[in-house]
Amino acid sequence: MGVFKKYRIFSILFLLIFIVELIAEFQQLNTLRLIVKPCIVLSLAIFFCICTKLKGRFHKRLFSGLIFAWFGDILLLFVDARPDYFMYGLFSFLLGHLFYTRAFYLDFRSAQELDKKNARIAIGVCSISSIAFYFYLRPHLGALKLPVMIYTFVISMMLMMAVFRNLRVNKESFTLVFAGAILFILSDSLLAYNKFVSSFSLAGVCIMATYMLAQYLIVIGAAERRLLSQEL
Repeated sequence: MGVFKKYRIFSILFLLIFIVELIAEFQQLNTLRLIVKPCIVLSLAIFFCICTKLKGRFHKRLFSGLIFAWFGDILLLFVDARPDYFMYGLFSFLLGHLFYTRAFYLDFRSAQELDKKNARIAIGVCSISSIAFYFYLRPHLGALKLPVMIYTFVISMMLMMAVFRNLRVNKESFTLVFAGAILFILSDSLLAYNKFVSSFSLAGVCIMATYMLAQYLIVIGAAERRLLSQEL
């Protein structure tokens, strides 16, 4: 709770964006969604830039990931009118996850010899779950089999690298980023199930709630990051 009190003003502002976005999703208020959805990641990017001054490669890479996520959000707003925008949005988020992965890799690289047991567990769990989910989706993907396979692999790598930060950064940063990575995968899984398998009630609300929490936790965790060995 101390971390959230530290960023109380921003957290309250983000909570307002969070609530308004969920209302827009629940009520299907498309005009309001066009206004509010771009504010989600934009507000996080501005906060992160001000908070960290983007000092060091870690902060720059994570900020780059936020920018690509912002583009992805905007592109996905227009999927109904332009179905091809889904692929562009997917590619934008793919690049965003790659930048997140590269940022988390810097922390892993600072002390690669640490926590090998949990690293092996993370590799096994992420590999099995991502492969299983992909093959569950595969019959429903049509021409998108390869793009979705690549995206699934990349986001699994992002989660693995988030796990690999354990013992290399302060506990608050690790916990927040790890929780955010888990929620990101949950959000993407809900989106994939809703789009490719079967649409379900309140899909938009569930997808956006988990997505917004994921991005918020990753950014707050990254802002609180303190490398335990040496600064990168």
